[in-house]
Amino acid sequence: QGLMDSKKLTEKKRNALYDEIKEKALCWAIGRAEPEEIDKLNILWATMKAMERAVAGLSITPDMVLVDGNRCPNLPMASQAVIKGDSLVQEISAASILAKVTRDREMEQLDKLYPDYGFAKHKGYPTALHMEKLASLGATPYHRKSFAPVKRALNLV
Repeated sequence: QGLMDSKKLTEKKRNALYDEIKEKALCWAIGRAEPEEIDKLNILWATMKAMERAVAGLSITPDMVLVDGNRCPNLPMASQAVIKGDSLVQEISAASILAKVTRDREMEQLDKLYPDYGFAKHKGYPTALHMEKLASLGATPYHRKSFAPVKRALNLV
């Protein structure tokens, strides 16, 4: 109950739904792309790879995959892109909640490794705080070198 676009939920509500989704879903999987892969492929193609990995990681092979956005990854089954799918399709909303909570928790762990960067606050998004820390402290190995503010921080432009 209460599934919607993960960005429109409070952190508390997302965390509660995360646990409920994991408990009640027939199956689920997280696919990811590492910063080096994003730098090599670009964000779009790395995202496609991550989606392919998520689908491949499912313990039940779906007949159809619904994807949030306007294009689908290369999958061995039927797929359909749904623009604003995270607001329109409950299954996509659930997937977006699992992905966001997983990423936010990774950022909280990264905050323990690099406490001066404020990852627990900005969660890796390009907020004013993050841009300020990047400019003053430089990039970590977890930053994408292809991201313009990181390029500037590393003097790669």
